[in-house]
Amino acid sequence: MDQERRSQWLRGVLDMCVLAMVSSGESYGYRLVQAMEQAGLGPIKGGTLYPVLLRLESTGLVATDWRHGPSGPARKYYRITGAGQAALRQAMLDWQAFSSDVTAILRNGNAILQKGAEGQST
Repeated sequence: MDQERRSQWLRGVLDMCVLAMVSSGESYGYRLVQAMEQAGLGPIKGGTLYPVLLRLESTGLVATDWRHGPSGPARKYYRITGAGQAALRQAMLDWQAFSSDVTAILRNGNAILQKGAEGQST
């Protein structure tokens, strides 16, 4: 896949993916990076993920706390809030509608274009 296209798509859905990842349990940044890569999103840099986490925290969609790691420095854990759950539910509905529309265009783009042209001529 074209890396620039992948990066653009990822920027548009990363908030939603992070909320989904922490919706069933808390996690820390590095583990989120690993899980998203394992899920097929490819490598995600900390410089991409941590601003998203900070934005989700500052808007009240995730809450955080620091914990000492078993064999290293403290880690900041992220967990979804009630507002985050509501935002995730809405984002999922929005994504389903949007991706359905995009899929329809990709499958039937020319037919949609022709139908639109016919509607303009009447």
